[in-house]
Amino acid sequence: MSLAETLIERIRREGPISVADYIEACANAYYATGDVFGAGGDFITAPEISQAFGEIVGLWCAVTWQALGAPKTFRLIECGPGRGTLMADAVRAAARVPGFADAARIHLVERSPKLREKQRAALKGALVTWHDDIEEIPAGLAIIVANEFLDALPVRQWEKTERGWIERAVDAAADGTLHFTLGKSRDLDIPLTMSADAAPGAIFETSPASLDWTRRLAARLTEHGGAALVIDYGHTKTAVGDTLQAVKAHRYHGPLADPGEADLTAHVDFEAVATAAREMGAKVFGPTPQGAWLTRLGITVRGAQLAAGKDEAQAKEIRGAVQRLIAPEGMGLLFKVLAFTNPALEACEGFGEDASS
Repeated sequence: MSLAETLIERIRREGPISVADYIEACANAYYATGDVFGAGGDFITAPEISQAFGEIVGLWCAVTWQALGAPKTFRLIECGPGRGTLMADAVRAAARVPGFADAARIHLVERSPKLREKQRAALKGALVTWHDDIEEIPAGLAIIVANEFLDALPVRQWEKTERGWIERAVDAAADGTLHFTLGKSRDLDIPLTMSADAAPGAIFETSPASLDWTRRLAARLTEHGGAALVIDYGHTKTAVGDTLQAVKAHRYHGPLADPGEADLTAHVDFEAVATAAREMGAKVFGPTPQGAWLTRLGITVRGAQLAAGKDEAQAKEIRGAVQRLIAPEGMGLLFKVLAFTNPALEACEGFGEDASS
């Protein structure tokens, strides 16, 4: 059966399912196909837009490694590595820093066998270990990268009603189409400011999966040392709003249409992520806009280097790709960068005067 048929059968047997359960089922089916990235897929991530992005991330990892005391061995981890493009570019760039390549032990957190094949091809020649979950990675100092990872984790949605905040659910109509409805769960923990300001019908999203991931990593870094870099799209402050969306063939798609056949994501609540990291004792840097972070770390200079010696058409394409990553009207403002680290780390490259604690 298709995923849609499986979900409809489940709903008719058990009743409406939560939005989070729906997202999780769709993500498991969607990423299992392994062919969702790039021009021929449904969406393009920053590493696919320009090699300079991964190179900047790699150099950030190398500088952070140095700030952590340049340990002889450490774990270089990526969660949600896609086709392996970011890690391949990052490792190539960071290898220019003496000692980094010899010290790094690469670990990729990826469940999809098909995506693992693509990552193996991209990182040909490198010693890589794959894991289904980050808990499988042995303890020790680590530098962790998560680019466009948290936005794909499930969110729960709550709707403001006369009875308070009621969880939103997914139901099936008699004709087999899926639609949103109200479930039975109530949430009494939504911030009072949200309750006071929200109008009836307003949607508030929480992501227990994202916060659980953050707390586990922050606890690891606090105990064993290291740093985590999170790059994603979302909002700096916790706010009301329905951000669930789907993309198919580079176009917006109905989130309940064709389950498991479109990229389903929601905005990351960076304030909630930062709070979760601090709760576990980690130091937090940012969030800061992606454009500002990349610019501080020299992406425009790297773009100019890549464009040098190319014909005008190629040079224009390279410069345009870099601008797409940093321009406010591109990915420069919507996408944010946040780092959380062992509390002993005094500074973190790229965050300028952004607040840290």
